[in-house]
Amino acid sequence: MRKIYLAVTMCLVTILSFAQPAETPTKVITDNGGQGTGTATWSSDTVYVLEGRVFVNAGDVLTIEAGTVIKGRASEDPQNAAVLVVARGAQLIADGTAQAPIIFTAERDDVTVAGDVEEFERGLWGGLVVLGNATTNRGGNEGQIEGIVDAEDPRVLYGGDNDEDNSGILRYISIRHGGTAIAPDNEINGLTLGAVGSGTTIEYIEVYANFDDGVEWFGGTVNTKYLSVAFCGDDSYDYDEGFRGKGQFWFTIQDEDGDRGGEHDGGTDPETGEPFAIPIVYNATYLGSGNPNDESPSRALTLRDNAGGQYWNSIFADFSRGIDVELLASGTHSFDRLEAGEAAFAGDIFFNIDAGATAEDLFTITAGEFGDTPDSAATVDAA
Repeated sequence: MRKIYLAVTMCLVTILSFAQPAETPTKVITDNGGQGTGTATWSSDTVYVLEGRVFVNAGDVLTIEAGTVIKGRASEDPQNAAVLVVARGAQLIADGTAQAPIIFTAERDDVTVAGDVEEFERGLWGGLVVLGNATTNRGGNEGQIEGIVDAEDPRVLYGGDNDEDNSGILRYISIRHGGTAIAPDNEINGLTLGAVGSGTTIEYIEVYANFDDGVEWFGGTVNTKYLSVAFCGDDSYDYDEGFRGKGQFWFTIQDEDGDRGGEHDGGTDPETGEPFAIPIVYNATYLGSGNPNDESPSRALTLRDNAGGQYWNSIFADFSRGIDVELLASGTHSFDRLEAGEAAFAGDIFFNIDAGATAEDLFTITAGEFGDTPDSAATVDAA
């Protein structure tokens, strides 16, 4: 069965590839002393190489043509990893097609040569970051985005009061071999969405072999469809800080390095912040590694820090454990969201979950920090 899954995923990666002329010219892009990209169009007849952090500044619009390849240059200083950041008030119009996707990858990855980079090689560059003006549940409703260390640059801030904010169009994009670790526990996700609003279009996105998470939301209200995360080194889908968007047709497949299919946190500072993270996801398919690990078990989903969330008509298979839900001795916690119906599961299929197959087995209610002895088993209707 795992071979079938792998074959399907390799087909997906192949679909999001295409042949470019061997003599395609290259243009190196830097932030140019803070000027960023300006309002510009990147054309498919040129390969663009990101050197360090490159910003699309507030008020500017970067248009990337279908079929364009953007590459991240390796840096000896991980804090200066190649990354494209769309700042608050800026827009990215990256509207690829199935026949001509937009590809973000490492500089040494020749997209015209199969196997030019090892299949699961990760962390060769940074990633794609989009920041917006939608609400979060952070204190002050503003934060510095994860994965970038530059407290003096206001362009790394996200959060505001416009849940309908529009950061542009991201469609038919493949993001490969990224996720540089800039410091312990501070890595760059394949696609990072900080307070991105519902006016933004995000569809047909692939994240392949990222060192950290595939896609991570920090608050915001953006809706997403047709997301594919394959063989990343940490969680596939991660949300935090009051994310309240909707998702449909989310897919992931993991190898033994992957962690949770979904790491779902409610708040960061404070953990009790409102609005609670209660997105709704339809028709997801999460496939774990199929290799149970008792010391570090893979989980289909983890809900903690007051996170809720709903999964409808979805499939979860090949994980060590099903769904972890945090229960604290006092205060509010994700178990409250479960009891209130704000964490809900209906029409879902759980297959080859090593912990068991009954509702009591699939849900592990965990006291305190994760890894402690489960406090109790909840009887929850998972059908």
